Amino acid sequence: MLKESYKTNRLFLVQPNTGMAGEIVDFYSRNKDFFRDFDPQRPEAFYKISTHKNIIKRELEEIKASRMLKFWIYKIENKKRIIGMINFSNITMGIFLSTSVGYKLDEFEQHRGYMTEALKAAIIILFKELKLHRIEANIMPHNKPSLELVKRLGFEYEGLAKKYLKINGKWEDHIHMTIINDEI
Repeated sequence: MLKESYKTNRLFLVQPNTGMAGEIVDFYSRNKDFFRDFDPQRPEAFYKISTHKNIIKRELEEIKASRMLKFWIYKIENKKRIIGMINFSNITMGIFLSTSVGYKLDEFEQHRGYMTEALKAAIIILFKELKLHRIEANIMPHNKPSLELVKRLGFEYEGLAKKYLKINGKWEDHIHMTIINDEI
């Protein structure tokens, strides 16, 4: 059974609950322009607390069914302000033991090693506690900081997925990177 939160040297990784909907809206609202080049187009309703309460309820169902895992990232000294998010989706058990990862970090918290620290901890959780074999990351070729991050953590290049996701209204190619749990 996974814990509700995990602590690293500087961060808390916290699983979602409906009480954090306002903090999530704040996170997305203050980073709206920064995330635009990497996110799907968002309707105005996305930036409402009621929307995120509903999203969280759906996510909790997916988490309970072991199909996803999500962590909201806080600095230890401020557990009221979200600085990032890591989402593991499409968790598949059985003979595949795989998931896809996505992540975001606040524009003003970049280049401080927070996402490296958080994602490294999250990978350990998925490999040691969930016993997954493979984590996939799909990253747009021009997102150099994200590519450098996953390479630093041991992900390897597996190929190019053409027109993989519709980002900001345009189908974008993505570089397919993976990390394998050799203990499974």
